Amino acid sequence: MSSDSTLSPLSQPARVAAQAAYGKRPDLPRRLQNILSLDDFETAARKHLPRPLFGYIAGAAEDNISLKANRQSFQDYSFSTRVMVDVAKRNQQTTIFGETYASPFGVAPVGISAISAYRGDIVLAQAAASAGIPAIMSGTSLIKMEDVHQAAPGTWFQAYLPGDTSRIAGLIDRVEAAGFKTLVLTVDIPVWANRENNVRTGFSMPLRPSLRLAWDGMIRPRWLVGTFMRTLLSHGMPHFENSFATRGAPMLSNSAIRDTTGRDHLTWQHVQEIRRRWSGNLVIKGVLSEHDALRAVEAGADGIIVSNHGGRQLDGAAAPLEVLPGIVDKVGHQTVVMMDSGVRRGADVIKAMALGARMVFLGRPFMYAAAVGGQVGVDHAITLLRDEVDRNMAMLGARSSQEITADCILSKVR
Repeated sequence: MSSDSTLSPLSQPARVAAQAAYGKRPDLPRRLQNILSLDDFETAARKHLPRPLFGYIAGAAEDNISLKANRQSFQDYSFSTRVMVDVAKRNQQTTIFGETYASPFGVAPVGISAISAYRGDIVLAQAAASAGIPAIMSGTSLIKMEDVHQAAPGTWFQAYLPGDTSRIAGLIDRVEAAGFKTLVLTVDIPVWANRENNVRTGFSMPLRPSLRLAWDGMIRPRWLVGTFMRTLLSHGMPHFENSFATRGAPMLSNSAIRDTTGRDHLTWQHVQEIRRRWSGNLVIKGVLSEHDALRAVEAGADGIIVSNHGGRQLDGAAAPLEVLPGIVDKVGHQTVVMMDSGVRRGADVIKAMALGARMVFLGRPFMYAAAVGGQVGVDHAITLLRDEVDRNMAMLGARSSQEITADCILSKVR
């Protein structure tokens, strides 16, 4: 072998770049060094979180049929690539509601984030803001919406409409007064789902003190000290802060009852009334049919999120990716169509975009990342997903989000 072909040692910057290309980042804390994909965060979170909290995040409804179908749906499509394309100057920016985001994915709302990760809602929102992507704050959060908006002003707010309709106006006015510009109404919960997994893992809202709950916390000392005790000492007992215009029940209580009055009487008329009251961007989350997509547009929605609630509501509901193309064909020229549920890889993001989604949201993976690593963990999760999107775009021959079209994928025959 000639001297010209002899391998020379890499410089430190080159070594870091080479390791990063394979998911290794020496600058990360030790506990994150071996996390190379979003699924790795789930494995780490299972070891970090008490059983009831991990079960709440990971679980879905009944037999998990929809949960599994959400992942399976992405396997029904394969890529069609274009080679020998100059993709050196590619970017994955996307613009919705007049705002340009660095990547076509964002953080979906995850309830009670601040009991799974210290100041979880703020951690998720600030990580998203730092990365230039959207984050949706959950209506079942434990930190005041005003505090989250102050920490990350570009955050969206997700609301569950109160079953007591006299409280709707007060909630909407509070969201507006807090400064949020995008309101996401989740509309797929007329009644609470049958989440047997919550019962099996000992989870309830509020959590009921018991010897088993205490034991579950004690055997997770890092969570117990770093999240629960730190929260109690610094901020007191967490409460449901944003379900209404006023404060709700505490997260941990023997006797308190969270007001979850049935929403089975709510209709599109209530959405229309909110549209008249709300001057910002209005997004309807939980759409799975072309009929409802049209109704959302008629009610004045600026955007819709095609979603089956991550499989957490109606078990057996269609996977969002399965119905996405038809909904885009029906209303994509009138409103911004987005989706969530089941996304775990950059390839999933690209497949959803190729089928017409303008933005894709993920909830569980980013929540696991916050629990395991705080904001550094969420930063790492965003970076992993962004790098996957970037590599896949290069290998597809796509230089921008606009070039990710239906021509990039093929539908498999089952």
